[in-house]
Amino acid sequence: MGRAATRIAVVPADAGPAFAHFLDIPYWLHGGNPHWVPPLRMQQKEVLDRARNPFFRHARMRLFVAYRDGRPAGRIAAINDDVHNRTHHETTTQWGFFECADDGEIAAALFAAIEAAATDWGHTLLRGPFNPSVNEEIGLQIDAFERPSFIMIPGNPPYYQRLVQAAGYTKSVDLFCYWIDSGMVSQRFTREAEAIIHRSGATYRKLDRTRLEAEADGIWEIYNSAWEDNWLWVRITREEFRRMVDNLKQIADFDMVFVAEDASGKMVGVSVAVPNVNEALIHLRDGRLLPLGWLQLLWRSRPGAIKGLRFLIMGVLAPWRGKGIDVALNYHQFLEATRKGYTHGEMSQILETNTPMVHAAEALGGVRYKTHRMYEKPVRKTGAAAGRGIEMGGSGAA
Repeated sequence: MGRAATRIAVVPADAGPAFAHFLDIPYWLHGGNPHWVPPLRMQQKEVLDRARNPFFRHARMRLFVAYRDGRPAGRIAAINDDVHNRTHHETTTQWGFFECADDGEIAAALFAAIEAAATDWGHTLLRGPFNPSVNEEIGLQIDAFERPSFIMIPGNPPYYQRLVQAAGYTKSVDLFCYWIDSGMVSQRFTREAEAIIHRSGATYRKLDRTRLEAEADGIWEIYNSAWEDNWLWVRITREEFRRMVDNLKQIADFDMVFVAEDASGKMVGVSVAVPNVNEALIHLRDGRLLPLGWLQLLWRSRPGAIKGLRFLIMGVLAPWRGKGIDVALNYHQFLEATRKGYTHGEMSQILETNTPMVHAAEALGGVRYKTHRMYEKPVRKTGAAAGRGIEMGGSGAA
């Protein structure tokens, strides 16, 4: 039997049926994978909403969906973040929200679309994945595919790495995830942490949820200060940080947020751990809260039901670094986690080049078990124009 020609088309997906397909594709592709954690559809819509997400005050995005013979088969986004390019003196198009069938032609067509967008913007480099920025979900999972992702950590099937590399992308940097069991914390760590608490000159307390707005501003200041020397850091705006806080406070355990203060009461360090709500979300296979998904989510995330924590934010202001403030904060969190019945946690995503944080994770008894990789590629000049739809020929079984 011969092979019939098939048609691949990549079209803009910023509105209409293509946008609906953009949202649906992950569930169609991965719904049968028991290790994949479905994101809530309402949260996905909010992330991509130009009016509601303050990220779009300084960034532009083009969404694309790829079709084979009229059937949705993949998606991708081209992202032009003005703050990133100003901060790092780059002309870079970031890409993200990549989802694709195990189909090299579809993947090639999707990457051709974002490369054309980069050419339109006059950019010289492509880097990703960012969903949509360095302050949210980043990286392509390259191992430990049988382990479900923690909250705000992306997950994908093994073949994505092959598709990305076949499109000409090479490693930029790796990010490590460390698994920590409550029983791993050593007596040596306990002794060192207690000694640090006595000599550090700081005081430690839980977040005051009755003053959440003021507390959030202090954490925002530390977050921006502590990360400014990290790879591809960009300052998160107050609006963006408040959006993150508003999303997280719906699931937060405020007992797991500790701050360090100097003698004047100024916040100088913070460590934020949040319950791994993915333990509940993994049971909502279609990502919908209605009609009854919200009841299942409410039950599975009730107090005491979630046993894992993700250590989401850790930061210390520059004058206080090197005094062990981070160790003391983690020690308080581990004591509280044990008291509340949490059994394990994840410290992630730690840059492979961030030696102090790698050592800190290992000192806590953490075991590196999962890696995410960032990829980049120089822009290849083409005559294609992003946003017009890309059509290409292919072949398939008759």
